[in-house]
This record gives sequence, C-alpha cells and structure tokens, in this order.
Amino acid sequence: MAILSNVSFSCSISNISTKQSLSSLSNSPSSRSHCLIRCSQEGKEVVSPLGSVVLSLGEEVSKRSLLAIVSASLFFVDPALAFKGGGPYGQGVTRGQDLSGKDFSGQTLIRQDFKTSILRQANFKGAKLLGASFFDADLTGADLSETDLRGADFSLANVTKVNLTNANLEGATATGNTSFKGSNITGADFTDVPLRDDQRVYLCKIADGVNATTGNATRDTLLCN
Repeated sequence: MAILSNVSFSCSISNISTKQSLSSLSNSPSSRSHCLIRCSQEGKEVVSPLGSVVLSLGEEVSKRSLLAIVSASLFFVDPALAFKGGGPYGQGVTRGQDLSGKDFSGQTLIRQDFKTSILRQANFKGAKLLGASFFDADLTGADLSETDLRGADFSLANVTKVNLTNANLEGATATGNTSFKGSNITGADFTDVPLRDDQRVYLCKIADGVNATTGNATRDTLLCN
C-alpha cells in the first residue's frame, strides 16, 4: 500500500439527489441506495464504492461524517513502511533492504529496525544499537565490534563470521536458528542472552577476553563450565 502525502483530494457523494437530504434517506426505505465516493486528484477521477449504505431510522448522519470516514481509510499505512522519516527508527528505511557493505560505524541507531535485511560485511563498529532488531537478518561478515547491543534481537539471524569483539549484548535475544559460527567473540558480553545449548557449547570453546566496558569475562557471561 502506498503512502499518500502532499496530495489534495476533492471528494463528493454520488447517487444522492441534491434535493434529498441524508436524513430523508434514513426515513424513506425506498430511497436508500448504494453510494459512491468520487475523488478527483489532479484531474483524474477515482470512484470508490462504499457498499450498501443503510441508514437506521432516527439516525442523523451528515455528509461530512461520511467523507471523514473515507478520508481516514485513505491514510492507513502498511506498518512495514512506517519506519521511514525519523522517530526511534532513524531517517531511512532499513527493514527488508540490501545494505551489504554499508557503513553505520559510530552511529546512534537505538531501536533501529533491520528485520530481514541483508547486512553482509556492513560496518557497525562502535555504533549504539540498543534494542535494535536484526530478526532474520543476514549479518555474515559484519563488523559489530565495540557496539552497544543491549536488548537487541538476533532471533533467526545469521551472525556467522561476525566481529563481536568487545560488543555488549546484555539482554539480547538469540532464539531460533541464530548462528554465531565462525564469529570473533573476544571480550563480548553475553550476560542474560538466551542461547541454544549447542550454540552455548560452541561459543564456550572459543570464548576469551574481558569486555572493556562492563569488565565481565566472556566465558563467565556465557556460563561456561
């Protein structure tokens, strides 16, 4: 569904006689009809059926009210497109995009939405990514070193061969088939990160170092034996 912006519409209700009020329609069953909304934009006319408009007896419905309902329906926006234009999601759409090799280093991207995006070899070094979503994203070979990833979502994400040196992933989510295979986790903090048993075993085999920010040893945050 496209976003409508900076567009001027001129709308009218047809199939209603100019001499016949909406209230008279409600009191005259034989006069009820199917109404159409006709909207013109830059000389082009669009006709949208509202369906059978049946007005209950005794109910006063103004033409303005009907037009308000139609106008509101024109501006329902696909949630997937709602991330564009600022707010907590940043200035650009980053969901479902191919952002391979993009440089996000040092940026503040709190709660940024990278769901299902391709982020191969992307550079996030030193970025603030608190609460960011990498759900089902492909981060193969990305640089997430020294990043603040507290509360980030890595569910179903491909985090293979990623540089997580000194990254703080405290409270991040890594459920489903999330894979950290081949990643550098030296000094990474995995405090309270729910990991599959096989992933925990794998990461404990390569865990080393102490996080420069939290002071926590990587092995301790992974609850390695």
